[in-house]
Amino acid sequence: MVVLIMLTVALSCGSCLGQAANSQAATEDLPQYLKDRGIGIPTSMFGTYVRPGELLFYPFFEYYLDDNMEYKPQELGFGLDQDFRGRYRASEGLVFLGYGLTRNLAIETEAAIIDASLEKSSSDPSTMPAELTESGLGDVQTQLDWRWLTESAHRPEIFSFAEIVYPFQKGKILIGTSEWEVKVGTGVIRGFSFGTLIARAAVEYTSDAGTMELGEMAVEYLKRLSRSWRIYLGVEGVQDEIELIIETQWHLSDRIFVKLNNAFGVT
Repeated sequence: MVVLIMLTVALSCGSCLGQAANSQAATEDLPQYLKDRGIGIPTSMFGTYVRPGELLFYPFFEYYLDDNMEYKPQELGFGLDQDFRGRYRASEGLVFLGYGLTRNLAIETEAAIIDASLEKSSSDPSTMPAELTESGLGDVQTQLDWRWLTESAHRPEIFSFAEIVYPFQKGKILIGTSEWEVKVGTGVIRGFSFGTLIARAAVEYTSDAGTMELGEMAVEYLKRLSRSWRIYLGVEGVQDEIELIIETQWHLSDRIFVKLNNAFGVT
């Protein structure tokens, strides 16, 4: 089982097409299908939308705990092409920045510092050390988000995204990214009286493999319970690695909110 715990404090600022668009009153005046999320464009952060002219500053911390992590010594540089199960721990500090360029276009970037360790399986006969530890720069990525079709009373919203992960850690095996990674995806959003449903899927390209593969897929649910509280549920995964995400959002004001979530591996 994989458990990930994330704590986030996010700040937003900007005109958002005038101060009225930032107010709780403006949210109350929205049609039912926009009550949960507002007028913003979906970002890569769970249940987080950025409005035109708005800047999101989103520092967060993640802790990873996996007592049954699958690994191949060969993929870590130790020869043996066989699956084993090890004990993985990591703590990661990240910063996310998102900006709404227009009503239908946003840009975001994210960078991380991570400290990770992997304890070797007792049944692993390879030359891999008993414990691998690495720390330093984690993933650094940039993403463009755009909305093709705005939701109405009779149709869903359709959006797409394109992400680039930069190869800043060519010498690391546990942290960061060693090759160029490109992800392109699309999704649909539909708001209902019982909450908002989101479905998205992507394909990924990695420069070392040189081929396109089916990437991350997700089905998500967002519900605004009150002026201050929202809940998020999601099932997200890549091929056979699937997680269940549960998140609570506490909106202290129009410009500050706190998020706490857990992600549990279910495969």
